[in-house]
Amino acid sequence: MAKYSFEFKWMVVKEYIKGIGGYTCLAKKYGIKSRSQVRDWVKVYQEFGEEGLWRRTTKSGYTVQFKIDAVELYSRTELTYREVANQLGLTNPALIKGWQKKFLEEGIDGLSQTKGRPSNMPKKKKKDSEITKNQRVKELEKQLRFLEIENAYLKELRRQGLTDPEFLAKIKRELPVTSEKKDEN
Repeated sequence: MAKYSFEFKWMVVKEYIKGIGGYTCLAKKYGIKSRSQVRDWVKVYQEFGEEGLWRRTTKSGYTVQFKIDAVELYSRTELTYREVANQLGLTNPALIKGWQKKFLEEGIDGLSQTKGRPSNMPKKKKKDSEITKNQRVKELEKQLRFLEIENAYLKELRRQGLTDPEFLAKIKRELPVTSEKKDEN
């Protein structure tokens, strides 16, 4: 949860703009830990307007190329993290500082890593499960066709009056065996 609401930030920035107090004075007046926090709010407001003071509720994903461009811009110029962030449309200059550190420690691979702890759970392979499902469906369709043929054959025999139990048992023995019947034997 955000420590300071939009309304609070906006109130402090308005007081600074009106000339009621400086960074240090306003920080002390409102119990803000450091004057740099007030300064950052004012600079963000000056660059992005009121929208810059809003806390983002959704996480923005940045591409590796975007991160590399930000690190290169910072390294090749004498701009501060705040100025680079403003040029790139970021309200949080700490992102660039973090990317710079990762880049110096691990190179490009450091910028491409995802945040968080890796999962301990094995990932399910969709392709294997799809293949298994398809094979199972084909096997069941094959069994269904066999049973339909067997059923139709026996109905035809009954229709023709050939219902002798010994004769039917002999015919059943001669019919091909399904894979389900193989499993039973």
